[in-house]
Amino acid sequence: MPAALAPVTALLLSVALLLMGNGLQGTLLPIRANIEAFSTLDVGIMGSSYFLGFAVGCILGPRAVRRVGHIRAFTAMVSIASTIALVHALVPNPYLWWILRGATGFCFAVLYMIIESWLNERSTNETRGFVFSVYTIINLSVLTLGQLMVTLYDPAAFPLFALASILVSVAAVPVAMTTAPAPAPLGDVRIRIRRLFKMSPVGFAGCLAVGLANGSFWSLGPVFAQRSGMNVAGIAFFMSVTVIAGALGQWPLGLASDMIDRRKVIVGACLAGALAGVGMVFFNDYWGRGILVFSFLFGLFAFPLYALAVAHTNDFVSPEDYVEVASGLLLVYAIGAVIGPMIASGLMAMTGPDGLFGFTAFVHAALAVFTIHRMRMRSRPPQEERAAFTESLLTAQTVSPIDPVAKSAADGPISNPQSMGEQDDADL
Repeated sequence: MPAALAPVTALLLSVALLLMGNGLQGTLLPIRANIEAFSTLDVGIMGSSYFLGFAVGCILGPRAVRRVGHIRAFTAMVSIASTIALVHALVPNPYLWWILRGATGFCFAVLYMIIESWLNERSTNETRGFVFSVYTIINLSVLTLGQLMVTLYDPAAFPLFALASILVSVAAVPVAMTTAPAPAPLGDVRIRIRRLFKMSPVGFAGCLAVGLANGSFWSLGPVFAQRSGMNVAGIAFFMSVTVIAGALGQWPLGLASDMIDRRKVIVGACLAGALAGVGMVFFNDYWGRGILVFSFLFGLFAFPLYALAVAHTNDFVSPEDYVEVASGLLLVYAIGAVIGPMIASGLMAMTGPDGLFGFTAFVHAALAVFTIHRMRMRSRPPQEERAAFTESLLTAQTVSPIDPVAKSAADGPISNPQSMGEQDDADL
């Protein structure tokens, strides 16, 4: 199996450096914004701007890659993202930071798109699972390491911004110097939101809810920790514990969803995530270590929800529609991640830091209620017609899991007797 990594070794090295720099920025910027006396709403809009740029990058990114090729597009996006990291430190202005975060989101959406299409094309049907498992491990490991690097220097000083820029810049070197051939050009994908909702209301609502809740956590989690009295090391540890828990929760929840109705697992994860959010609200002032306990539980149940929602949607989708569905669900997630931080930041401004997890608890409870309602209207598909669960890399804010088209080629076509028209009628 190690031989399977030979064609993508340079790319995986670039991934490690890139995500380490992005992980550092993701924790550093909210902390520095708080030091600069940005309002909670300013920080929330900053987070929304990142995901707005991310959504635009998902839509327009393939055009940029087709125009100049994978390697040139990769180096261009890395150069822009590296420069932006330094501009943050030079001009600590909230309005400028909104624009900069939007541009960063665009760059990283294109970068992730290039990385994952490249990994997929350089893998065979026999090695794809192993390659993407290694990719997942690298994602979660270096993201956590990048968050912990915020403790190396004073967030109010320049060095951490310089370090983030250096990591992102150096990420271009392995890709620029590789002799491996670039993958085939990316194709256009038509996204039809209304059709997507008709295919699977629960999957659609699940991805939107994950965007609302997880987008708020990524944007405002460091602010919550900082305003709850944590120092810089505590903030880094708080964020890392949640990410690690999200990784641990993927496998058992995914396995359970393959054995029973996925919607039951979604309801259970939502209720547990909601209770974790409530615990964060009520124990924040009384039990300091409880923040880490409940943040672990939040990550354990909230982060795998995207993969569960995608898997449930794919249970009702024909193989030829996988790319459209994967792209559409990603866009729905991004829309939620644009809206969520703005709402959560407004609640935090009115009620204090507890407003963040009060909001995520409400979102998870609402998704649980909607899913229970849908369970009464639509039965689960037969076991032989269900798609296999695939862990989602959105835990680490990447673009998508394994390319569904390539995976379907490996697994064979899914037998699904329902036509799209029959699915639409069944859901309405």
